[in-house]
Amino acid sequence: MHAAVSLNDVSVAYKNKVIFTHLSLEIPPGQFAGIVGPTGSGKTTLLKTILGTHQVFAGEVKLLEQRVDKLPAGSIGYVPQLESVDWSFPVTVEQVILMGLYTNKRLLPWPTRQERNKVHHLARRLGIHDCLHHHIVNISGGQRQRAFLARALVNSPKLLVLDEPTAGVDIKTQHDVLHLLGDLNKDGITILLTTHDLNAVASHLPWVICFNGGLVAQGKPRDIFTNGILTKTYGGDIVIVKHGDHFLIANSTPLHLTEKN
Repeated sequence: MHAAVSLNDVSVAYKNKVIFTHLSLEIPPGQFAGIVGPTGSGKTTLLKTILGTHQVFAGEVKLLEQRVDKLPAGSIGYVPQLESVDWSFPVTVEQVILMGLYTNKRLLPWPTRQERNKVHHLARRLGIHDCLHHHIVNISGGQRQRAFLARALVNSPKLLVLDEPTAGVDIKTQHDVLHLLGDLNKDGITILLTTHDLNAVASHLPWVICFNGGLVAQGKPRDIFTNGILTKTYGGDIVIVKHGDHFLIANSTPLHLTEKN
């Protein structure tokens, strides 16, 4: 079976600083994987390398068995960190979704009736149809995340890449977004995301990649989320409380109490 994402002996630097070297990683088609690691570990750079927006100085990156620049338009959907978005830009939810259609290989400057119908279908499925004509700044964080997810999906990609899709939203929205991604994965879309929320990964994702300047470990959460692997990934002691098939992960921070007389 051909890999959906393949990195072979890849090395990457940023502003003369080496981020990771000799990285080899394969993600099979149909996988739903989360990349976890501390801030500054290179997770976002890894995504940019996979997407072809960050140049490698050694090694080879392929998506769907091809170089990124050789892929058919719309093969990959990308959802950026929402904090990188300019919310003052005058655009509606519908217009955000339509932006996903405008690739460098598109001929028409306006959407067809079929494309508009697809936008409305996606909006209904993602629960944002009622706010299609609302300004993007006037909707909730969860609705914004769904709008950008719809933008990434409008071209029916085979691979969906998301950078911190549950950051800055409440627990219910996190749960809803990850359930929605799970449903999309069942439709056959390969999904790769980064996140800081280990508990969300443990509850919702079938595969986890621990990353810190390189691959630390990968596998099913129940096999990977151990004190040894997470301590190696994050550089600090991690507490893992397990109860049956469920577990809770937290930092181990000594509590010092000073009694006053």
